[in-house]
Amino acid sequence: MRAIGIILAGGKRSTLGVLTKQRNLAAMPIGGSYRAIDFALSNLSNSGIKKVAVISQYSARSLADHIGSSKWWDFGRKKTGLFLFTPHMINQDGFGFRGTADSIFQNIEFLKKSNEPYVVITSGEQIYRLDYEKIIKYHEKKDADITLVCKDLNTYEVEDYGVIGLDADNKMIEFEEKPLNPQYTTVSLGIYVISRELLIKLLEELELDGRYSIVNDIIIRYRKKLKIYGYLFEDYWRRIRDINEFYRINMDFLTPEVRKLFFNTYPLISTKAKDEPPAKFNAQAKVTNSIISGGDIINGHIENSVLFRKVFVGEGTIVKDSIIMEGATIGKGCIIENAILDKQVFVSDGQKVVGTKDKIILLEKRNIV
Repeated sequence: MRAIGIILAGGKRSTLGVLTKQRNLAAMPIGGSYRAIDFALSNLSNSGIKKVAVISQYSARSLADHIGSSKWWDFGRKKTGLFLFTPHMINQDGFGFRGTADSIFQNIEFLKKSNEPYVVITSGEQIYRLDYEKIIKYHEKKDADITLVCKDLNTYEVEDYGVIGLDADNKMIEFEEKPLNPQYTTVSLGIYVISRELLIKLLEELELDGRYSIVNDIIIRYRKKLKIYGYLFEDYWRRIRDINEFYRINMDFLTPEVRKLFFNTYPLISTKAKDEPPAKFNAQAKVTNSIISGGDIINGHIENSVLFRKVFVGEGTIVKDSIIMEGATIGKGCIIENAILDKQVFVSDGQKVVGTKDKIILLEKRNIV
């Protein structure tokens, strides 16, 4: 092992509304069978990184339930493992983390007790596939202090990202966090490679100065002092930012290219196994370009939709361009279109839940329609 992993799963974003009311952002359901954090965990494990810390601040119960057994991602080996850190585990005063850098500093013993030369830092709400060993080799080749994984979005509409300027050798020359008038189209993906000893040194300096942010207090503040390089990533990448983005990510899994990338490309993306029976398709069922999961019972028509586990769809019901989460029940003769039904939502017979591509209807957990 050449690196340890840190997944920042702070996980409270108001733009997801009720979906993150009792659910950590990294625990958001993706693609019919995954949680968002599965992609970071699988990428780390598949890259040979078998010692990983997940640092979470809000609604950690759903996350803890999902990653409680590390065996699904092959972390349960001697001297390795999967560790979940929350502020309440270390702070008697009950205060939370003050920023991304502070969340790592408060768990700095994880770094000091490790022996690996590098640290890979990523977040838990990104959907992508990446071999971190390639980033580490690139980091060594450039003799970099910090390597940022970045992506050219080919648009100046990047106000919600950290925008990075690179020279011809991909060395960072400028960085702006969520600029009002972006000068570049390349954005940081929030994935970093840094030496373990340098990270410890920087975190201890920040603590003395009362600084708590990786982006503002390390990347931007040290941009002239440290050798910071960008690694351009060109494959599929999305981040759960709001309800519309969450909807689009799940809809992406209905395209052959994305399904092949995540379902049929080795090494596979792993998740916690669920012992559900196969989906059941009754006589009137009709399914077109959709993802159907274990335990589903289908009596109606499903088109361009993603159904998670244990969903029931009644006779004569049409579900189109929608996301139906675990345990939802839809009665007979309903129309569900351009909608997200949260976990265990119940829709009674004959109801219509119809949104548009620009305004997705969201039904809250255990909401009775």
